[in-house]
Amino acid sequence: MSSQTWAYVSNALVYSTIIVLALALVAFAADFALGTGRRRAEQGMKGEAALRRQASSRAVVVATEAAPELPADERWARVGVSLSTLATVLIAGAVITRGISAQRPPWGNMYEFTITAVATLMVIWVAMLPRRPEWRDLGLIVVLFNLLLLGVAVLVLYTEAAELVPALKSYWLWIHVTSAIIASAVFTVGSLASVLYLFSERYERRRAALAVGGVRDAIGARLPASKQLDTVAYKTIAFAFPLWFFAVVAGAVWAEDAWGRYWGWDPKETWSFVTLVIYAAYLHARATAGWRGRRAAIIAIVGLAAFLFSYFGVNIFFVGFHSYGGV
Repeated sequence: MSSQTWAYVSNALVYSTIIVLALALVAFAADFALGTGRRRAEQGMKGEAALRRQASSRAVVVATEAAPELPADERWARVGVSLSTLATVLIAGAVITRGISAQRPPWGNMYEFTITAVATLMVIWVAMLPRRPEWRDLGLIVVLFNLLLLGVAVLVLYTEAAELVPALKSYWLWIHVTSAIIASAVFTVGSLASVLYLFSERYERRRAALAVGGVRDAIGARLPASKQLDTVAYKTIAFAFPLWFFAVVAGAVWAEDAWGRYWGWDPKETWSFVTLVIYAAYLHARATAGWRGRRAAIIAIVGLAAFLFSYFGVNIFFVGFHSYGGV
């Protein structure tokens, strides 16, 4: 097939991914509204009542703590996971066919970086589901976030496949951009878990005070336990941080080769460094100051905001050495 045909195939796969993700979003929304919330609420209420009734018998308490797996209808969750898996295959195919069309690594501009980042995020999330079932409860926000990214990619960032500018014709494209894509995808998972943490933690705190009410508590009641979300956030950010650090260092080495200097405080460099510092503060605060919970979650969310600005905002509002990324 010709390069133009491969480009059409890539575009068709991106649009197909959007349709399938939209269906997955509906499935996860149904599970969120009808399944996950009810399961969590019923299990919590039953477990707490049983613990109070059996408080005099330690043996029974232990048995109760290990017990209740209530029967639950998980059909919507299974449908959401199946559709997400299909969407992952489709978007991975879109990235591959885009590369075949352009006859180069398919991340030479913002459009290509975005669809590759979505593919990476979906692959990581789907791959973790068999070993970390709790990640399924992130499905609603992960799918929604990816749908928004693909919408921006198609409506705002789309660029026809073309040859790379001379500065990008280097093996450092594979090293620097690949590590940045993986790190950004994992950072996103951790930061989105932190967003959900704030709702879940608020619900648990207000439930303990018998003051539950309002939309935020209704959302929190349908989410995994806050401790679980906090653990997901910490482990993913701890994994992504060295990758992002390596991406920043690799970018500096590439800059010296391409532009004759390691660091020039280009807007993209500056905001990539700001993102690095924020996530470093997150890990440092947890390790030394014992910051967990809300304060740590807020730092992680600020880190995601800095990353998104370094990617979208810098290219839209500033002109620098990275402006060839296009909009």
